[in-house]
Amino acid sequence: MRRLAAAAFAVAMTAATAVGADTRGLAAAAVALIAILAGLYVRAAATVAVLAAMAAIVVTESHPMLAATSGVCAAAYLVLSYATLTRVTAIGIAGFAAAGALATALPVDLPWLPLLAPVAVVAVVGLVLSPFPAD
Repeated sequence: MRRLAAAAFAVAMTAATAVGADTRGLAAAAVALIAILAGLYVRAAATVAVLAAMAAIVVTESHPMLAATSGVCAAAYLVLSYATLTRVTAIGIAGFAAAGALATALPVDLPWLPLLAPVAVVAVVGLVLSPFPAD
C-alpha cells in the first residue's frame, strides 16, 4: 500500500514537471517515469526519479507553483519510499512549500534581500529550538 502511495506522489511530481515542458523537459520527465517504475522494486531508483524531475524543472524553467507542487510530491515520495510519513513530516513539507511559494509570489525588487535569507533561517531555527533545554 505504501509503495502505491509513493508511486502516486511520484507520478504527480512528474506530471507537474511535464506541464509546459519542452523536448528536453519531457525527456527528463520520461527518465523520471522510468525511474519511478524501477523504484517499485529498487528503493534507490526513487532518488534517481526525483533528480530527473528536478532536471526537468531546471531545463524548462517551470512556473514556481508547479515547481512547488513537484517539490511537495517529491518530498512525500522520498519519505514514503524510505520511511513512514508522520503528521509532523507532512506539516514540515507543506510549510516549506508554502514558504517557498510565498517567497516567489511576493514582488520584491531588492538586490540585497537574498543576503538576509541565511540570517533569517538561523533566527527561525533558534526560535523554534529555544523551548528545548541545552544539554
